[in-house]
This record gives sequence, structure tokens and C-alpha cells, in this order.
Amino acid sequence: MSSLLRIDASSRLNGSHSRALADAFETAWSARFPRGTIIRRDLAAKPIAHIHETTIAGFYASPETLDASLTDAVALSDELIGELNAADTILIATPMYNFSVPSALKSWIDQVVRINRTFSYDGERFTGLLKARRVVIVAAFGAGGYSGALAAADFVTPYLKFLFSFLGVAEIRVIPAEATTGDAVTAIRNIERAKAEIVNLLQAA
Repeated sequence: MSSLLRIDASSRLNGSHSRALADAFETAWSARFPRGTIIRRDLAAKPIAHIHETTIAGFYASPETLDASLTDAVALSDELIGELNAADTILIATPMYNFSVPSALKSWIDQVVRINRTFSYDGERFTGLLKARRVVIVAAFGAGGYSGALAAADFVTPYLKFLFSFLGVAEIRVIPAEATTGDAVTAIRNIERAKAEIVNLLQAA
């Protein structure tokens, strides 16, 4: 059975362009996989705690040294990684904030990028351990030009593409909508173009 994990990172619960794109993706995905399962993780409605010293200690502890304190410290990470491992498609819906990902998304990333759980290291090379078949990143950019003249200022999509490739996902697709804070005609055109790309992607799935 197909399964989708949807991650929403926008701080805006209403009027968010990245959430609108994620809604379009979920609708098209559900039509394509009517018996599929969907897990939703809203990082604004339910913020993810930052990792702390005990969390890091738990990440690197061997199973026999995981006491109650360390087990509690990594419980959230275990839950989030479980959601990742249950999905064959991961949807990341994010805006660009100050040229990078929202801090809410970074907190989630820090909880799920974990030695011997989502990647391994043998002293010479890293190996990604995620089983997901595909990651789709729907990203909203307030300004235009990030696919051209401003490409060097985009620390959202290259970062996420590298991250999920590092974790072992072979297929990573980015569907952007730029100039969402520009004039209404341009914003609507770009959002509709992104929605059409979403439909085309899922029709070919």
C-alpha cells in the first residue's frame, strides 16, 4: 500500500502558499492512490523541540547504555523516524525564510538525521538508510529569480536535496512557486503552474 508523509513547515496556518501547494499534492496523490495512507506532521501547529545535550548523548549511546533518561531524550526522534520509515513518499512543504528553511523545519531535521538510524558511517563513507522511494519538495519563494539570477541565494532547495540524498533517497523532485509576494497576477500564475506540475508528476507516478 502506498504511503505519504506530509511535512508542513510554514509558520502561517492560513494564507500559506506552501501549504496550498501541499494541499494540491495531497489531493492529487489521494486520487492516484485512493487506498493509500497519509501521515501529517504540522511543524507550526505542533512544534518540534530542539535537540539538547541529552538528546545528542542518546543518539550516540550504544543500546546497552540507554538508561531511562537517554531513552526519554530520544523518544521524539524515534517517533519522527518511525513516520519517515512508514512512508514511501515524503512531501516537504516549506517557504523560504531569510534565504533558508524555517527554524521549525530545521528542528525536525535535527531530530531525524541520526547515526545508525537514518544514515551510517563506517569510518570512510556515509550510507543513507531511509527506505522512502521519493521526496517531493514544494517550496514557496516571496521573490522571483531563485531559478536564475538569485540561485546562489537559495539555501532551501539545494540543502534539502543534498540532505535527502545523503539519507539515501534516490528520487528527489523540487516544485517551486516564486514571486508569491509580487503582483497578484504573477503570483497566481506561478502557483497554478506549480500545481499543474504536481498533477503531471503524480499522473506519471
